[in-house]
Formats: sequence, C-alpha cells, structure tokens
Amino acid sequence: MMYKPTLLTAAIALALAVPALAQQGQQTAKTLDNVIVTGTRVTDRTLAESQSPIDIISREALQATGTTELATALARALPSLNFPRPALVDGTSGVRPAQLRGLSPDQVLVLVNGKRYHSSAALNLNGSIGRGSSAVDLNSIPVASIERVEVLRDGASAQYGSDAIAGVINIVLKGAGKGGSLAVNYGEYSKGDGAQFQLSGDTGVQFADGRGTLHVAGQAGYQDPTNRSGAYAGTTPNTGNFPGVGEKAFIIGDPEVDAGAASASASFDFADNITGYATAIASNRDINSYAFYRSRNHNNQAALLAMYYPDGYVPVINQYSKDRSLIAGLKGNTEGGFAWDVSYNYGYNRIDYATDNTINYTLGDTSPTRFYDGALEYTQNILNADFTQALDWGLAYPVTLSFGAEYREEKWNQSPGVYGSYANAGLGIPGSSSGAQGFGGFTPANAVHADRHNYAVYAGVEADFTDKFSAGLTGRYEDYSDFGSKASGKLSARYAFTDMVALRGTVSNGFRAPSLAQQSFQAISSTITNGVFYQSGTFPADTAIAQALGAKPLDAETSTNYSLGLVLQPTDQFSLTVDAYQIEIDDRILLSSNINTNAAAQALLSSLGVDQVTQFRYFTNAADTRTKGVDVVGSYTVPFAASALDLTASYSYGETEITRLEASPAALAELGISTPLIARDEVGRLEDSFPKNKTILGGTWHSDRWNLSLTGTRYGSVTVRNATVPANDQSYDAEWLVDVAASYKPTQQWTLTLGADNVFDTYPDENRYVNSTSGIFQYSNYSPFGFNGAYVYGRIAYTW
Repeated sequence: MMYKPTLLTAAIALALAVPALAQQGQQTAKTLDNVIVTGTRVTDRTLAESQSPIDIISREALQATGTTELATALARALPSLNFPRPALVDGTSGVRPAQLRGLSPDQVLVLVNGKRYHSSAALNLNGSIGRGSSAVDLNSIPVASIERVEVLRDGASAQYGSDAIAGVINIVLKGAGKGGSLAVNYGEYSKGDGAQFQLSGDTGVQFADGRGTLHVAGQAGYQDPTNRSGAYAGTTPNTGNFPGVGEKAFIIGDPEVDAGAASASASFDFADNITGYATAIASNRDINSYAFYRSRNHNNQAALLAMYYPDGYVPVINQYSKDRSLIAGLKGNTEGGFAWDVSYNYGYNRIDYATDNTINYTLGDTSPTRFYDGALEYTQNILNADFTQALDWGLAYPVTLSFGAEYREEKWNQSPGVYGSYANAGLGIPGSSSGAQGFGGFTPANAVHADRHNYAVYAGVEADFTDKFSAGLTGRYEDYSDFGSKASGKLSARYAFTDMVALRGTVSNGFRAPSLAQQSFQAISSTITNGVFYQSGTFPADTAIAQALGAKPLDAETSTNYSLGLVLQPTDQFSLTVDAYQIEIDDRILLSSNINTNAAAQALLSSLGVDQVTQFRYFTNAADTRTKGVDVVGSYTVPFAASALDLTASYSYGETEITRLEASPAALAELGISTPLIARDEVGRLEDSFPKNKTILGGTWHSDRWNLSLTGTRYGSVTVRNATVPANDQSYDAEWLVDVAASYKPTQQWTLTLGADNVFDTYPDENRYVNSTSGIFQYSNYSPFGFNGAYVYGRIAYTW
C-alpha cells in the first residue's frame, strides 16, 4: 500500500529541514517565547510551552488597519473569528456579536486582565449570525487601553466557568507606569460615506517612590452611517414598506455612532509581597440604526401620514449603551511558594432605547415623532479567591497546585417605555401596528427584574514531569440558583520531541448557563421574512404563554472538547502551529423559528391576554451539534542589515453538523401548526451561514523610519438557507480582501500612516432578486466582511 504523508509528518519534516535553510543574519525574538497568562496558573509559562492553542494579538496588530472597533480588529487578525456587519436587524445593528470557530457568540468567554467581563444586556433576536445569543459587546472596550489580547482556542469551563466552550478572549490592558501615546484617526469609504474620526491617548505614571503605578487611556470619536440599499424593483410601489419603483428609500449599512471610552489600571505595593490592584473601564455609545422604510400609504394611514411624512419615512432606532466595569483586589505570595489573589469584580451594561422619526398611528395627529422605548440592564457582582502553591515532588521543576472559589450575582432588567411608545399595541404587548413604528416600546406588563446567583469551587495541578513532558488536570463545580449544578474537568498535556518539535493535546467538558436575558426577555418586534412583514412575539420559555405553545424551561448547554496540536519552532525566525479540534455540544439553546399563527393559535393567545401577534417564538434546548476543524498559524522573519520582513500566514477550517434536532412539540400540532420548531433558515445559521474556512496572509517590512504592510484575507463561501423554500437558498462565493498601509516616522516619537482597507473595493455577491425584497437588499447580512467597500484612512500618532 502506498504511504500517504499526513500534515503532521510533513510538518515534522519541515521542522528538521528549515535549520539547514535558515538565513544568516540578525536574529529576532522568538514569537513563541512570549509569557502567557491565559489558560494556565503557572506564572512563567510561554506561548510555546502552552498545552492549549493560544494566539497573542499585540497592540500594534490591533492598530494595523483603519478600524477603531476591537471586534473588527480581532476578526482581521484571527482566522477563527467571524464578525459580520448585519443591518436592519433592530438592536443587533448597533450591538453586533462576534463568533469564534463558528459557534454562538455567547459560547466564548471574555476576560479583562484575567477576570470575567460582563455581558451585554442586549439579546440578538432577528435574522443574523448569533440569533438568540446574549454575548459580550467587545466594542465597549477601548482599543487605546489594550496592551495585547490572548485568545485561547480551547474549551476552558473547568478553569473559568460558564461560557468558555469555543474558547477564551483575555484582554490585557496597559499598566506600565511610564510611556504613553496620542493619536488621531480619520477615514472614509470610497462611496463617500461612513466617515470615521477618533482621538485616542494613554499615559502611565509612577507615584510613592515607584511603589505605585497608574495607567490611563481614553478615546472619543464618531462614525457616520453607510447606505448600500438597492432601488425598489417590485410591483406594489408606495404601499406597505415599499417606496416607488426605482427609489432607494431604505438605509442599509453601518449605524451612526458617537462614542467615548476611558480606562484606568493601577497597582500599589503595600509590602514586598502584597500588591493592591484596580482596573476600571467606562464606555458610552450613542448609536442610531434604522428600521424598515414606511411608505406614505403604510397601514392605510395615508391621510395621517400626509401631515407627518408625505413622502414616507424611515424610523430611527436609537440605542444609548453605557458600560461600566471595575476590578479591585489584593494579591501576594510567600517565600514558601504560596500565592493568593482575592478580588471583587463589578460589571454593568444599560441600553436605553428610543425611536425617532416615527409615529404611533393610534394617537392620531397628537402623536409625537420620538418615543422613549424602555431599557435593558445587566449587572454582575463577583467575588474571587484564587490560590496557588508550588510543590516539590522531586521533579525537575516544582508542581503548581491551584485552587479557589467564586461567588457571582447577576441581574437582568427590562424596563418599560413611555405610554405612547406602546399605546394600544395589544393587551399589554408592545410593537404592533399601533405602537411606535420601527421599534415598539416595552410595556409595564413586559417589565422584568430577574436575578440569580451561583458559587463555584475549583482545583487543578500542572507539572513538568520531565524536560520533555508536561501535563495538567483541572476540575470545577458550580451551583446555580435557577437551574442546578454542573461539573467540568480538563486534562491537558504536551510532549517535546526536541526543542523544535512538540505535540500538545487536551480533553475537556464544559457548559454554558442559559442567560437571564434568554430566560426572561419578552416583547414584540417587526420583521420581514421572505419579503413579508410580521409582528413577532418573543415569550419566555417558563411562562404560561410559551408553555401553552410547547416550550419547556431552559437547561444549560453542555460540551465535550478534544484538541491535538503540533508546535514547531525550528529557528529563531520561523514558527508554525497546527491544531485540530472537535467540539460536541448538547442541548444548544436556540431561539425557535418565527412560527406563523393561525386562527386556533390566535384564539389561544387572545385567551392568555395577547392580541395582534402574527408570529411567535421562544427559546428552547433544541439541538446537539458537532464542530470539527483545524487552525494553522505560521510566522517567518527575514532579517536584513537595517530592516526586517515579517511574514505571517494563518488558516482556519471548521464545520458544524447538527446531530440532533428537537421535533416540533405536540402542542403545535394540536393547534394545526405544521411549521417546524427549528426551520431551515435556523439550521443554516448553525451549519452554513459563516465561512467554513478563512485564510490570512500578511507581510510587514519595517526599518527605523518606515513600516510597509500588505495583508490578504480570503473569506470562504457562505450559504444562506430559506426558511421554507430550498430553491431560494443562495451561496455566496469566497472573496479575497487586500489591506495596505504605509507608516513613516520623521522622528522616534512621531508616526504618520496612510492606509486602505479592502483597497480593491471588493463586495460580496449580490442577492438574487428573490432574496432581495424586490431589489432593496442588495447584499446579504451574512457577508463575513460586510458590504461597505474600500475604506481609506490616515493616522497621526505621537508616543513617548
């Protein structure tokens, strides 16, 4: 039988061959020698020594493109991270979720300086990636405050608790007591819209004779909206949500944003072995996104609209998002190798909603044109106690024993809007044709004040058993006040064949608790599905309404993770990692499909106090999935006499398969409803609506004065499934995007940068007519790189 070389054997052969081919010259620091703080309790573990795959994204890499958003910057640096830019999906247009390895946005844990960062209060309800998720808003963290980002691409619930199924994103803030920077950015899209401006800066100081440090950072700026709407090409002009033939009345693109954020990181040495520390982040963003256009004859209100909007109107959905975070603690150590860290962690997000350029038809000619719609709030309070002890087991290096405990309280509130925002919108239900058009306010009947608490204990051990072999074992137990307890564990190991070649692998199980928002949110929103306008009610799974429609109380998602990786560093200039993985998730929490009501369902809902709902949905543990793939990351430095060329290549492949799908409950069949609980479009969101592969190739030439960079990113194809008609499924081809930038340093302090993202003005494939709502939606919301075109920017920076 002919022997077929595998990727693993080929990589080992390459590792043995490269030393003989390595160029002579100035050596650069080893990429894999950076010390990490994520996924391990050992204090001096390097990236190369990690038993799990980890990426380190430097502050220079985050600023290498024109974006001012953290999520966008990470998506351009990490092939395994997907951050599409959906439009006209209510609140999700302004607070957009990101996904790691194709999994749900709330299946990745976000840390700041190793501590859990709070989730957004928002819940993604409409047709976009992450539908049904309640995730962290990465863009609430100012890029100006970040020293680096460590991304653990592995399950880590045994180490950190709930949510760490796809991995962990640990954002390490600047904390030095010296240095600083000041920068101004400005850019605009080639279409002449979407202008962005940002002023940012940071500085560090020392005090108390060097015993204390303080580093502060801040940024402020704005983003103008973009619009890539197509012209209406249908047959019913100036009716419902349609303008005249040939008119572009919708606003489809990025929202308008005014934002400001600041952070402070401080530490103080009370004694040689006792240090106090604190980190604070504050962020405010004023976001205007857009609802569907309303024609001058909308809802047969021609006479009233002639007084207000004779040419039709586009309601504006305003979100004012306020984030606050505070971490404070004490840590210390003893001469015997015992270290301790006790901390308090507070996180808060509040989103106030308002609808502008709108009207409530039931108020007639007394209707205001702006309404306050209510608010969503999320609060977390966490107490942590973490301990490590170095043990002498007679091995080459001390064994690290770790243990600790955590107590966490969470609150989620849904507060009502003013009366006019929901007036006559059904019996206590907002958002029908008689509420504020575009985004109906939350009613007092929908007000929610949910809370829960949980405690956790964990223990682990890590050891270098020999110079070649290291391993770790961690276990964690958590008990939640609302759904019960979960236990998780992780076994990891690494074996170094030589200093240049090592294998690593992990096996773990984990979980994600249903969020308070998923358990509690209730409201009605406006949606268009397959070109038809609906009023869709979302009902909590444990309410009488949802259970009458077949819902069950939510349980936690559970996962089993496997990974096997190869680490190569044959020279100081070259490194390569290849990591294969499989993630099995049971009882995934999904938002059911939008199920159309019939006469029997409407009668049932009416008997329960709900009217004017044409669709309904609820959260359910509806699916089991298996995700498997491989991540490849390589770097090579070519040294020259007075400069160097850094080459990087990374590739991610991942596919998700549904292994179990919940059947529609008997309650729906009894009502005569045949629509599946989870329809084809939702199945597609899990399996096909994100790129299964993504490649990033980059090169940066740098000298004392110049820095020239060129990056090409290939986004794999995406398929969007129609909810009911397979013939209307559409696949979108893979696309290459190219980013270029040039920086010049007239002095050591000043840097002038000119760049272009998507320099060749690449757009995704256009929607077929049948999927474009009569030509209006030119591009798909599932495009992994959006649909704004080329972006040209400049930056002036001063450092000290």
